[in-house]
Amino acid sequence: MTGGAALLAENCWSGLPEDTSYQLALKECKPQLSADSELIKKLYLQLAETPEYHEYIAVLGRDGKSERKLLEFIFSTLMLPNEDYTSHVEELFTNWDDDCEMMEQLVLNYLQKPGTFNFMEILSKEKAQFAKDLLLSVRDKKEVTMDMIKPKLKNWDADRIAALDMILMEMGVCEFLYFETIPPKVTINEYIDLAKDYSTPQSGQFVNGILDNIHKDLVREEKMHKINFKANS
Repeated sequence: MTGGAALLAENCWSGLPEDTSYQLALKECKPQLSADSELIKKLYLQLAETPEYHEYIAVLGRDGKSERKLLEFIFSTLMLPNEDYTSHVEELFTNWDDDCEMMEQLVLNYLQKPGTFNFMEILSKEKAQFAKDLLLSVRDKKEVTMDMIKPKLKNWDADRIAALDMILMEMGVCEFLYFETIPPKVTINEYIDLAKDYSTPQSGQFVNGILDNIHKDLVREEKMHKINFKANS
C-alpha cells in the first residue's frame, strides 16, 4: 500500500497490526515519511460525511467484515478517483501510471484475504525467478538472438533501430528458444503490446513482423524445440 493508504488502513482496521509481514514492511518502507498529512485529513473529512462511514460507526464493536468493507470503500471510492491523491502518488512513484491497476488489485485482494499475503514478497518467487532467467538468457544468448534477428532487418541498420525494440525482440527470441511453458503466439502478442505501450508508434508492427518471421523459420526448419537456456549454456 502507499503511505496514505497504509496509515488510513491501520487506523481503521484492527487486523493489520496483527499481520507480521505488514509490520515488517512498515519498518522497512516507512510510509509515514512519505504520507501527506493534509491529504489524509481531507480524505478523512470526506469519509466522515459519507453514509458508509456513519453506518460503520453506528454499530457497537468491530468485526473484520465491516472493517474490510469500509477500507474497500475508502480505497476504491475516496482515494483512487481523487486527483490530489493520484498526484501525490505520482510524485513518489514515477511508474504509477503503469502500476496503478496492479496495485489496486493487490490491495483489494489483500483486503479480501488478509494474512495470506506477504508484504515482503510483492512478486511471487516463481515470477521473480522467471524475470531473472529471462534477463540472464537475453544477456548470455545475445549472439544467438542477434544472429536470428539481423537477417530479418533487411534494409534496417541494427544500430539505428530503437534500443527498446531490439531488447524486446531479443527477449521474444529467447522465449521462443528457452522457455518451455510459454506458447510462441503468447510471446509474440505480449511483445507487440509492450512495444506499442513503451516504444514508438510503429514499434508494435515492426516487432510483430520480425518475431513472426523468426517463429515461422523456426517451425519450418523444425527448430522449435524449447530448451532451458541454463541447460543450453
